[in-house]
Order: sequence, then C-alpha cells, then structure tokens
Amino acid sequence: MTDATRPTDAELVDAARAALADAYVPYSEYRVGAALLTGDGEVYTGCNIENANYSNSLHAEEVAIADAVKHGHDTFERIAVSSGVRDGVTPCGMCRQTLAEFCDDDLVVLCDEGEEWAEYTLGELLPNTISLDTLDAAERAGEGPD
Repeated sequence: MTDATRPTDAELVDAARAALADAYVPYSEYRVGAALLTGDGEVYTGCNIENANYSNSLHAEEVAIADAVKHGHDTFERIAVSSGVRDGVTPCGMCRQTLAEFCDDDLVVLCDEGEEWAEYTLGELLPNTISLDTLDAAERAGEGPD
C-alpha cells in the first residue's frame, strides 16, 4: 500500500468516531471507539462492550487489536481513540500493555479532542513496559517462576 492510499490521521480518527455507534454501554453510557492501522495499511475498529460486573467489559482498543490479530496482523503503526464526548480519552493502562505486546514505543496514539486530536507515542503513555525482555531478565536473575 502506498502512502497515497494509507488513511490520514483525520481518516483514522473518523473511523474511531464511526466505531462509537456500535458501543454497548448500558451502565456508564460512555462510548469509546478505536481504529487501528496495521503495518500493511488496513484499518480495524473496535468499540467498548460493557458487562454488568465491569471487569468482564471489553475496551475498544482490545476489540480492534483482537479483530486485527484474528485476521493475521501483528504489526501496527497507529491507533486513534475517540469517546462520545471527544474528551481526549487515552487508552487505559491495560490497553496500553496490550498494545505494547505488539508495538514498539514509537506507536502513534491519536486521542480525539473534538476539533483536533492529541498525539502521543506508546512509550510516552507507558514507559518501562513489561515485555518478554523484562520477563527473560527476571528469569535470568533467578526471579522467575520455579
């Protein structure tokens, strides 16, 4: 895919906004949509899906990642996140760690603020992430599982 056919940041934010329509949020009424750009230029979207016990709820970013991985993708370039109130919502800690499983610190994270969006890198949002290297280092130091 050429740069000319890759979605722009504005198009990625628009895709996250469009995903809001599918959110299932009977408890919080706080809609979140995400649009994830794969390394080969495809876009996968997700929305939050709540559950009455909250801990079983799915986050928009997780849903987008799961759909992309299910379709054979494991490299990502950018993600846009939007809420129904356009408040600049960022991925939560759990979603940041899930993104870190597949992405380097330079993954671009676009957070919808309405007329504009804030731009971060995953490394800014989640410094010193837990990774395979972290776990390997702990095991080598004798701190891993027996």
